[in-house]
Amino acid sequence: MTAAPGNDRILVVGPSWVGDMVMAQSLFKCLRQLYPVTVLDVLAPPWSAPLVRRMPEVNTMIDGPFRHGRGDLWKRYRLGRELAARDYQWAIVLPNSWKSALVPYWARIPRRTGFLGEQRWGLLNDVHRLDRRRLPMTVQRFLALARSPNREPLVGASIPAPELSMDDDQLAGTLTALRMVSPARPVLALCPGAEFGAAKRWPEQHFAALANRYLSRDWEVWLLGSAKDAGAAKRVAALCRNRCQDFTGETTLEQAIDLLSLARLVIANDSGLMHIAAALRRPLVAVYGSSDPSATPPLAENSVVVTLGLECSPCLARVCPLGHHKCLRELAPERVEAAAAVVLGRAGEDARAQPAHS
Repeated sequence: MTAAPGNDRILVVGPSWVGDMVMAQSLFKCLRQLYPVTVLDVLAPPWSAPLVRRMPEVNTMIDGPFRHGRGDLWKRYRLGRELAARDYQWAIVLPNSWKSALVPYWARIPRRTGFLGEQRWGLLNDVHRLDRRRLPMTVQRFLALARSPNREPLVGASIPAPELSMDDDQLAGTLTALRMVSPARPVLALCPGAEFGAAKRWPEQHFAALANRYLSRDWEVWLLGSAKDAGAAKRVAALCRNRCQDFTGETTLEQAIDLLSLARLVIANDSGLMHIAAALRRPLVAVYGSSDPSATPPLAENSVVVTLGLECSPCLARVCPLGHHKCLRELAPERVEAAAAVVLGRAGEDARAQPAHS
């Protein structure tokens, strides 16, 4: 494609969820491919810095010091006026809220692109209409903002997949901080949490049943997640007679990324850590219940999605509206284990494989 003039300094207003921030890297790659971008900066919440630092397409991450759910208009105005001096020609706003479009507007960026969202006429001057049927995937919606609205959506292999970079020194620092050494046995990383709600969480007893099978094959089993996932992880660990290493709530996001990079296999709910594992190119089984695997699948070839596809799903609810959670409760560990065998087979590995960083 012929590069359009005046798109060499771009600001992207990033999303506020871990998984969405990972998928946003597909947009960053696309921008680098389509335009002679000399500066590609990302305005994002401070928590996302460990992710954005691992995206080589991005020049600078700008902290958005805004409280979740708050307007913080004065802070947004001051940041916009500061960013005006950077002479961005184009802003792409990924969130759909009106307040997310304020900083580019106050920075007087000439071209401000995004979906209409919360009626953002004026704040945006390059408005796209969202056709959910035409753009069913979140990543397709991000990519559509880099292209003219009448272009066909990118699909399949044409979507540039996220790929987080790794730093050996950073990894060594994480192992030192956690008083660990690189594992001598293959590692199964389990991510039993999901920020959205109970209807995205595979039952703890299913995670534990799977963990016990890998423990019997001389694998290490690690439990990863935030402090909010600690209760679920403790229940899994107890069902495994505390033979798992439970890191939930004990690591920073940076450290969790490093630990995931060491896993031979990752099994996760539809969550931010699932998308991180995919972007680290770890063999991955993603378990879906209430959420839609056609909208937010892992963007990696060495991943398998497991879902029952019940008539009532995907309901997209935080808690099962029918009260039975069958979409996850009836998803047997044997089915997930079979999917794991498939994804390990694709990678040329089996249950006796060596650790990822051997």
